[in-house]
Formats: sequence, structure tokens, C-alpha cells
Amino acid sequence: MAHAGTPPQPTFDATLVRWSAGGWVFAPVPPEHAPDTAGAFGRAPVIATVDGHAWATSVWRDRAAGWLLAVPARIRSGKDHGDVVTVSIEVDPERM
Repeated sequence: MAHAGTPPQPTFDATLVRWSAGGWVFAPVPPEHAPDTAGAFGRAPVIATVDGHAWATSVWRDRAAGWLLAVPARIRSGKDHGDVVTVSIEVDPERM
């Protein structure tokens, strides 16, 4: 979901990881696709697309794991820990 006049964001494949505490499922974001800066609480607002499903969310930086994108069940369509998804993220300047 690119803004008018911006090129489509490059995609990357990510292996989903289930976080043991709380049951969250994340797609790790490689450094070359991560936002340049983070806002409050180490988060950056983005438009994320996973396997063709786009939504407004945030990615956040974990000291140990790097940048992470939480992927809700409604977006994963049955995929879970260990499954590979195709991801793109675009920083949403309107929510920075």
C-alpha cells in the first residue's frame, strides 16, 4: 500500500517466530528493511504487507532480536512458528 508517488517497497521472506511469553508471533525484519529511526518505546509506525494482506501497525526494536513485526492470526491465515511469509514494510510518515 504505497503512498502516491512512492515506489513499491521491496519484499523479503521471513520465518515466523512464536514468542514464548504471551504467544505473540513475529516476522523478524532484516536490518536492510528496518526503519531508520524508532519513536516512543522503540516503535516505528508502518504499513505492513504479509502474504498480500496489508494493515497499519508498528514494528519495534528488541535489544536481542532486532526489529520485529507482530503478525496477527487474522493476517497469518493459519501459518505459525517456523512457516515462511513474504513481507514488505513501509514507514508511515503520517503516524510518526
